Amino acid sequence: MTSIIKVNTIQDVGGNNLLISNGSGTITTNNIGGFNTPSFLAYVGTGQSFSNNTMTLVQFNTELYDTNSDYDNSSYVFTPTVAGKYFFTCKIRFEVGSISGFQIRIEKNSNTSDYTFPNVLYYNARVENYDTQILSGVLEANGSSDNFRVRASQDSGGAVNISATFGSFFAAHRLIGA
Repeated sequence: MTSIIKVNTIQDVGGNNLLISNGSGTITTNNIGGFNTPSFLAYVGTGQSFSNNTMTLVQFNTELYDTNSDYDNSSYVFTPTVAGKYFFTCKIRFEVGSISGFQIRIEKNSNTSDYTFPNVLYYNARVENYDTQILSGVLEANGSSDNFRVRASQDSGGAVNISATFGSFFAAHRLIGA
């Protein structure tokens, strides 16, 4: 036996619309936890120089989007205002023909001494010829004071720039149901 319920709108007891259908299969949700926000994507708008063997804060100074204005493109820090688990990703591309290796870190609360999960996501790489490296993972935020930033280092033997525009970016979004 099958049952069919046909409605255009589902409301809560206060009369607030939670779900609205247009009758053609398109559903609009309102505040029912269906959005992976806050979320942002910031990228390096102009090249940034990295000294040899020096851990440096990456200056993701241009935002493509920032749903809650939680990313500060002057301090290069993401401070989510909603508690939860967040999926982070960071892509770095050094502009050098030959490099021995480099390290990327997504640091929670400017943590520079404890390099263990869940305080830091990190990646060590041996690369050459303009290789791009991506670091991704999940970290938890308390929604009031936790903040996240990216630092990187390279050991090419001299100063090296990272690629601007979408050659190097930092992004995160809150995970629903995690």
